[in-house]
Amino acid sequence: MLDKLFGWGKKKEEEPAPNPDPALFFGRYSDNNKTRQKIARWTDADNLFKEKKYPDSISAFFDYLKDDAEGNVTEEQGVRGRTFTIHQGSKTVKVVVGSETVVAEVSLAQMPEPGVAVMRRLLDQNFNLFYSRYSLDGDRLCMRFESDIFSANPNKLYYGLRELATKADKQDDLLVQDFQNLKSIDTAHVNPLPEKEKEVRYRYLKQWIGETLDMIAAVDADKFSGGISYLLLTLIYRIDFLVMPEGALLRELESISSLYWLNDNRQATEKNRDMIEAFRKIAAKTPEEVYACLFSAPYTFSIVTPTQYKNISDSIQKANNNALWYRDNSYPGWASKVVEYGLAWCQFSYSLPRPLTEIFTIMMRVNNPGYFADLGFKPLADANGLPIASEVNAALKAICAKWKEKHPKLDVNTDKLKYDSLVNFNFSFTGEVEGLNFDS
Repeated sequence: MLDKLFGWGKKKEEEPAPNPDPALFFGRYSDNNKTRQKIARWTDADNLFKEKKYPDSISAFFDYLKDDAEGNVTEEQGVRGRTFTIHQGSKTVKVVVGSETVVAEVSLAQMPEPGVAVMRRLLDQNFNLFYSRYSLDGDRLCMRFESDIFSANPNKLYYGLRELATKADKQDDLLVQDFQNLKSIDTAHVNPLPEKEKEVRYRYLKQWIGETLDMIAAVDADKFSGGISYLLLTLIYRIDFLVMPEGALLRELESISSLYWLNDNRQATEKNRDMIEAFRKIAAKTPEEVYACLFSAPYTFSIVTPTQYKNISDSIQKANNNALWYRDNSYPGWASKVVEYGLAWCQFSYSLPRPLTEIFTIMMRVNNPGYFADLGFKPLADANGLPIASEVNAALKAICAKWKEKHPKLDVNTDKLKYDSLVNFNFSFTGEVEGLNFDS
């Protein structure tokens, strides 16, 4: 009665509910996060194949590939047999399963006029393929994979379709961008990002490059050559993880990374110089050039492979050890970037468990509050740039709870996290991640 009389109940009802974070995911797609039910379907496919129940085996295999969250695999009945559609980024693979054959095909580009340079490139790349091949159907460049159904066991299908899908997803953008006589084809499933989101990603891409180059310009290039390499590599992997570019921009990032890792006996200062120049070229790109590389699409296969968690722990430990000098000599910004490298490099190089990617995203939200705020996320750092303990702890606990069924021993000990400074938070955070247990 008092609520009605004084309007207390109405006031409570009018209080706005907290806005949820946007449904945005970061990092490269990983296909090693199958549920127990999906993993069981692989076993079913293998057993059915051994029993010579080939159609049933193939059905179980494609059920294993299907990621319900991605909507990456569909099936329909056609004149030639069952047709499975697999999405891999900007490309769509059509797999026709007949009574005796399995034929997969993906369109790369349309070539109205024959091009010698195009054909030479594809002929050269054919030598690097194990299961599939490039081909020409009229004016359509495509890739094909074929097998008789009696030898189409799950392993052969997986690695054959993976090669076909991942190679096609990378090559279609590069071919169209490198050869003006080619036209894009079969991209109806690709979803352009909202204009505001593209603007945010472009703006921070340039901002992070500018900030990193300014930090480098303020120190001696020879004395800080190791630290400069860390900053530049971390920048590559941060852009890859947070901006998630495709096509030409992704190729440029991978090329910059290769500049450093190439075993050519060059000094770090020389490699740093070349990486800096490459980043300046990226920073000079127009919004339209970058926007063309920003889109969302479902994936089926990871472009990198899983690894033992020990390799991830070793990467974190090594980066943290190398960051100590910068922390202890009053370079906290440098120290944080070196600490970031340990996990960021793993995200770039390996197919990681999804909960680890989500945990790393929490660290990135703390370290890049402006970027995530502009994308619509609630803050995990305060106005002074310090992490908000209650929000960070709650987010980490929620991730562990969500993945408890698959990873029952996954637990982040938030009591050991330090919140007195950003650099101390990063050290304590990655120190905890180093010892996580992802056993299934």
